[in-house]
Amino acid sequence: MAGGVRVADDFQDMLPTMADKLGGDGLIKELCNGFRLLMDKDKEVITFESLKKNSALLGLQDLRDDELMSMLREGDVNGDGVLDEMEFCVLMFRLSPELMQESEVWLEEALQQELGSSCFDKTKN
Repeated sequence: MAGGVRVADDFQDMLPTMADKLGGDGLIKELCNGFRLLMDKDKEVITFESLKKNSALLGLQDLRDDELMSMLREGDVNGDGVLDEMEFCVLMFRLSPELMQESEVWLEEALQQELGSSCFDKTKN
């Protein structure tokens, strides 16, 4: 189990680096590739069975069934018991606090550019 946690922590730490190297679009493309690696090819979603079967590809073979189920529950926004591509990508962002902070800055900058307004400037509040 410790090996699985270590790998998960390493993966989380890599997301900001991947974002810096690949840019936003490149990172999303890589996350989508990761999704396809883990998904059930017939259902086109990540199921418990597909996650268990394919988790070794990401070095997570030591995770117990209850840990895999916990991962699914954590990301399952709509409650259907599986992860679709969007839920998977959102989960990966949520698991990386540094990347979440960066994405908030990116969103703020995009809103400022789009709206041409300084109402989002926290230094003026």
